[in-house]
Amino acid sequence: MSAAAPMKLYALMRGRFGFLNWWPADTKFEILAGAVLTQQTSWKNVEGALANLKREHALSLESIAHINITKLEQLIRPSGFYRQKAARLKGICSYILGNYGTLERFLSQNVTALRKELLLLNGVGEETADSIVLYAGGKPVFVIDAYTRRAMHRVAGTSENISYGELQGFFGSRVRRNVRLYKDMHAQFVELGKRYCKAKPVCEGCPLNSVCMYFRSKKQGENY
Repeated sequence: MSAAAPMKLYALMRGRFGFLNWWPADTKFEILAGAVLTQQTSWKNVEGALANLKREHALSLESIAHINITKLEQLIRPSGFYRQKAARLKGICSYILGNYGTLERFLSQNVTALRKELLLLNGVGEETADSIVLYAGGKPVFVIDAYTRRAMHRVAGTSENISYGELQGFFGSRVRRNVRLYKDMHAQFVELGKRYCKAKPVCEGCPLNSVCMYFRSKKQGENY
């Protein structure tokens, strides 16, 4: 792919989907909680869990840190793996509250320090950490998810086994560091994955057909 290719993909997707105001949340803490709860489940299920927490006035750093673990498990049950996620979310909140006092103070670290510390917390992998850094922290780090990985393999021919860091570096070296741009580009790939670039691709009408290696090979009857 040429150096300008990611921006070409972005222009094509945005031309179809428009600007996408993602991540849906009222507070930075809701973003953090959502990033943990969305692991291994759909966002629809996460919305159910977040709604339960809001109803119980428990969607805050202090509330989660002090809530009874059994009650927390039941509140977030719609998100799946609720015992594991309850322990992780409670542990993260207790750590931040105990070491920083507020979420704002924790998020005020520079991007490198914040990302490094998040990755030390139980249950926080690279995608979760980067989602928190970008959407809650407002710092420029490109989020790689399954939608982006799948689309880039099909459209641009990147390896199916490419590492998180390598694919993130691919975007980081070709897309200017800008929080608004990073957020919207990530959201565009999510929308593409939901509508077209599914596990079983729906190529008809996809905005990336004009540049997609998979679509071109499919039209030519080749094995991809």
